[in-house]
Amino acid sequence: MTDEDPRVALAASLKADQQEWRDLVAEVGDRLDEPGPMGTWTFRDLAAHIMGWRERTIRRLEAVADGRPDPPDPWPAGLDDDDAINDWFQAQAAGRQSTEILAEMDASHHRLAAALARIPVDILIDPQGIPWLDGVAAADTDWVGHFHVEHESSVRAWLADRG
Repeated sequence: MTDEDPRVALAASLKADQQEWRDLVAEVGDRLDEPGPMGTWTFRDLAAHIMGWRERTIRRLEAVADGRPDPPDPWPAGLDDDDAINDWFQAQAAGRQSTEILAEMDASHHRLAAALARIPVDILIDPQGIPWLDGVAAADTDWVGHFHVEHESSVRAWLADRG
């Protein structure tokens, strides 16, 4: 770990990821509501999925920054399976405009950076600083990696199949 405030690197990483996301949205263009980027899910569905989990993360980070306990999960009690939770996220997004979901997703980069910026550096660099990170320091966490690891390749393959 360097002497540089880790919040600077986190903010720069999130800004770069936001630009990558914007570029991808531009590449998707008018295909937002076509099935295919993730099985039967559309790109809009995928964005709603990512945003559902990200919103939970942002709320948890805001609680850390405010010294509050971890907030309850946004989904109904009893949902303990990722597939069921993902279905719940999709139901919550039903009827919302694609542009609204994409705007929320875009803004989430700023919200994530703002939440991280409010957390004291000693907590950010401590592997035990945020218990739900299971021994990984917040400063060393890839806050947007879920999309890149789990979904980006299928979106890229779908885009390549434009035919």
